Amino acid sequence: MAYASAKFAKALCDRCGFEYKLLDLKKEWNNLKTCSECFEVKHPQLEPKPAISDPEALYEPRPNNDVEVGEGYILSNNDNIIGSPIPGYRMTASLGEVTITV
Repeated sequence: MAYASAKFAKALCDRCGFEYKLLDLKKEWNNLKTCSECFEVKHPQLEPKPAISDPEALYEPRPNNDVEVGEGYILSNNDNIIGSPIPGYRMTASLGEVTITV
């Protein structure tokens, strides 16, 4: 579609309302046609930077394979060791540790 050249066209500034040549008006970021005195560039705060999340997982982590004294598993024939008695053993527990004495 062809448009006219608009070399004689007049238009009003969307901010101040004065009459200017249409070709002298500039288009702002918010689609307003304004004169050169009223023209404002877009403020940088109107386009915030994207939020960058902190990485949480490690790339190829290596588990601790050192078994020191006091670390390990308790093996039992009972399916549910917590809350069930083990014959011949007395179990006491506190926050962070479990002690089994004979």
